Amino acid sequence: MPSVDAIIRSAPGESCAPELAEGPWTLDLGTPGYGPGSSMGDVIPTGSPRQGQLPLEYQHASNDQLNERIRAAKQLLGSRAVVLGHFYQRDEVVQHADFLGDSFQLANAAQTVPDAEAIIFCGVHFMAETADILAKPGQAVILPNLAAGCSMADMADIDSVEDCWEQLAEVYGTAPDAAGRVPIIPVTYMNSSAALKDFCGRNGGIVCTSSNAATVLEWAFERGQRVLFFPDQHLGRNTAKAMGIPVELMPMWNPHKPLGGNAGSDVLDAKVILWHGFCSVHKRFTVAQIEAARAAHVGVRVIVHPECPMAVVDAADEAGSTDYIRKAVAAATEPTTFAIGTEINMVNRLAAEYPQHRIFCLDPVICPCSTMYRIHPGYLAWVLEGLVRGEVINQISVPADVATGARVALERMLAVRPAATPVVA
Repeated sequence: MPSVDAIIRSAPGESCAPELAEGPWTLDLGTPGYGPGSSMGDVIPTGSPRQGQLPLEYQHASNDQLNERIRAAKQLLGSRAVVLGHFYQRDEVVQHADFLGDSFQLANAAQTVPDAEAIIFCGVHFMAETADILAKPGQAVILPNLAAGCSMADMADIDSVEDCWEQLAEVYGTAPDAAGRVPIIPVTYMNSSAALKDFCGRNGGIVCTSSNAATVLEWAFERGQRVLFFPDQHLGRNTAKAMGIPVELMPMWNPHKPLGGNAGSDVLDAKVILWHGFCSVHKRFTVAQIEAARAAHVGVRVIVHPECPMAVVDAADEAGSTDYIRKAVAAATEPTTFAIGTEINMVNRLAAEYPQHRIFCLDPVICPCSTMYRIHPGYLAWVLEGLVRGEVINQISVPADVATGARVALERMLAVRPAATPVVA
C-alpha cells in the first residue's frame, strides 16, 4: 500500500488539506499554527516553539537521497544515537526508527538506551520532553522539528490548571477522609507539558497513557476521593465510564469560566472532573461513520481509540490504545474486516502489514495528525548529520526545577502496569 504522502500527492481533493502534499518546511517561516491536517483549526498558544528554515540541501533532496543520508549517518553514529518513532509517524520516518511504539512504550524505551549519547525522538514536543526527563545524565534528546507540538497538550496550561486547583481546594478543603484519602488527585495524560507533569508530581498525582489509564485511575482512587483529569476529556470519560462511574458525576471544567462553568453542587458530587480538551484526530470519528462501515461490510470489527467521543466508543466493538489496536489486528487468525478509528498513518501501515485482512480508516478523508506530519526525513537527516559533525541540533531540555516533580509523576506511571484488558464498548 502506498504511503499517506503518496496518496495525497496522487489524489489531491481526497485530503482535508491540499497543503499536506508540500514539504512541511514551507510552514517554518509562515504564520504560527499547527499546520495542515487535523489540528489546522486549533488555536496555537502565543510563544509556541517555532522551527527555523531547514537548509535547502535537505529540502531539495529526493526521498532516496534522504534515506541514503540517514542510513549513512546512523551507521557512522552506531550506538551513540537511537531513533524513537511513534506509531503515527509517516512510513518514510518509521523505517529508520530503532524503537517504534506508543507514548507509554517509548517512555520506557527512553530508559533502556544508556549507551546512547543522543535520543532522536520522531514524535511531538511533549514526548521529547518526557524522554529528556527520563534519560540518563548527559544524554541529549533531539526533536527533529521544533514545530511538532500537540494541540491537545496545549489546551491545558500550567496557569489555568493551578487556578482550577485553587478553586477546587476552596470547595473540597485539603483534609483527608476517614480512610486517609485526600479530597482530589490530579492525573495528567501523557499528552501534556512537562510543567503539568511537574504539577502532578508535586501534588500527589500521576501521569497516564491510553495504555494504562484504567489502572492509573484505580491507583488515584485508592489515594483520593476524586480525580482531576486533564487535558483529554474523552479518554477520561471513556475510561471512568468503563469502570462504572456515572457520566453525571463527571462534570466538564472550562478554564475560562468560574468554577469551570459548573454549579457548586455538581463539583462537590463529582468523582472525575474532566478538562475541556480533546484530540483533533480522534474528534473526527463519528457514529455515522461506524454505521456506514457496518452497512457496507457485514461482520466488520470496529476498533477505536479511547480519545474518540463517548458515543463513538459506545458504538464501536472495542476501544483501546494504539498498541491494543495493533495487537488486536495481529492476533486475528481468520481474515477479518477491520474499521479502525485512529490516525491514518498507523491504519495504512496495518493494512500493508496484514494483507490477509481488509483494514480501513473510519474517516474516509485523509487528515493526518498535523504535528506528527511536521517530522519529515529531511529534518531527520539534518539532525543526524549534525551529530556526525559533533553538533546537537534542536535539543529539548526540561529545566531541572520542572523535571524533578515531572519525574516523580512519570515514575509513578511506569510503576503502574497497564491493565490486561482495554476499554470495551
